[in-house]
Amino acid sequence: MMAVLGSLPEAAAEDRFGFEMKWDGVRALAYVQGGAVKLVSRNAKDVTAAYPELAMLAGAVGGRDLVLDGEIVAFDDEGRPSFEALQPRMHQRRPARVAELVGAVPVTYLLFDVLHVNAEAVVGLPYTGRRELLEDIVTPGARWQVPAWFSGTGAGTRAVELSRQWRLEGVVAKRLNSPYRPGKRTAEWTKVKNLQTQAVIIGGWKPGAGRRTGTIGSLLLGVPDAQGRLVFAGHVGTGFTEAALRDLAARLAPLRRDDPPFDGPVPREHAREAQWVEPVLVGEVRFGEWTGDGMMRHPAWRGLKPDKSPGEVHREDGEGRIAG
Repeated sequence: MMAVLGSLPEAAAEDRFGFEMKWDGVRALAYVQGGAVKLVSRNAKDVTAAYPELAMLAGAVGGRDLVLDGEIVAFDDEGRPSFEALQPRMHQRRPARVAELVGAVPVTYLLFDVLHVNAEAVVGLPYTGRRELLEDIVTPGARWQVPAWFSGTGAGTRAVELSRQWRLEGVVAKRLNSPYRPGKRTAEWTKVKNLQTQAVIIGGWKPGAGRRTGTIGSLLLGVPDAQGRLVFAGHVGTGFTEAALRDLAARLAPLRRDDPPFDGPVPREHAREAQWVEPVLVGEVRFGEWTGDGMMRHPAWRGLKPDKSPGEVHREDGEGRIAG
């Protein structure tokens, strides 16, 4: 189940929602069965090998077989979830390197829902019922937690204030009586962001100059329009680490193509010297605002999003409020 982007509910409707912090990481389902844990990303990829420290979760559920939902996060030096800190963990599968990263960048699985308990599907229960089950079943551990949620009059405002104090990405408002709707994106779950971010599809890149000579200078980005056509949405040349640039160069090299993948024109200054690629890699940027001609103003790269496929990318405007 996925959330739409929006704003807090009206004050009169606020007590109909629960509010959770929006964690800045990678969404994953945990299949706990027979004492083992299998982790699956939102686009159905098995990511178990990347996060071996979560295997012990199987011993914290009272011997039950479960399907759990949550966010895998890494914390920065200030104890805040950091998407940038998580980047080295997302793509690594080599056991020796994974073992090194477990010590250097350990992850924590923040659980917020339960879908199955033994042979019983519980997706039809209301949000409050599933939360109660989750809190009763899962014993917190060093690498997994069931974070608190907020409810009652004024809870949304308090949650947003806390999220800003803690410099988190925002909150998610979840209607108290809502079931879990697998594969659906619905306003029953609405994310309220403190930061303006956008998932983007990489359609090309431009060579760098100066200290970036011989590598990527900027990425050329696309976002599907309302008709599903991939349109050019700007370029990003900031926010990269040296390691990220090397990784991107290796991933983009085999995706070369002769023509731009965008439906519609690309400004001449960006098309000049562009190296076009198949539009299959999804990333995320932070930016100021959308311009009148559909470009992102002052974007900064945050990293690749391996849990998202190009078909899941859409423009997030953040307009509107939740109806009562």
